[in-house]
This record gives sequence, C-alpha cells and structure tokens, in this order.
Amino acid sequence: MEGTYKKRIIEYLKKNLRKGYPIDTLKVALINQGYLRSMVEEAAKDAVKEMALEAPVLKEKPKIEHEIIAEDNSPVVVKKSWWKRLFGL
Repeated sequence: MEGTYKKRIIEYLKKNLRKGYPIDTLKVALINQGYLRSMVEEAAKDAVKEMALEAPVLKEKPKIEHEIIAEDNSPVVVKKSWWKRLFGL
C-alpha cells in the first residue's frame, strides 16, 4: 500500500517539476494535503534521481559567443575601468 502512495507522489512531483514548479512548494502542498513529511521527502529524493537519469548528457560544452553592436553601426569603443587604467593592465 505504501509503495503505491509513494509512486503516486513521485509521479506528481515529476509532472509538476517538468512544468517548472519549485520542489519546496510541491513538498509543502503535499504535506498540507495530509501526506507524511518523511514520505514526501523520500519521494522527492527519488523523483529528483529519476529525473536526473532521464536528462540528456551533454557531450561538449556549448560555446557562447557575443558581439557588441552599436545602434548607429559606429565602431564600439570599450573603455578600460579606472583600476585597469591606474595599474596599466
């Protein structure tokens, strides 16, 4: 009997975590509905573990590039900070 409750809690947590709800908010909601705190904590750990196993593994780090473009397409001058100018860095 306890296993089915725990499975239902795990599925509830996974579904709502995918929607973007914070885990702490979901735990409080379950406890307020009458579930035992220990069961909710245990189910939350299991749900996070299961979701971690489902997550894709990145094979390489994403390369982030950025470019500064002025609104009037004039060359952008990057000023050194006061500390860099003072110490010649």
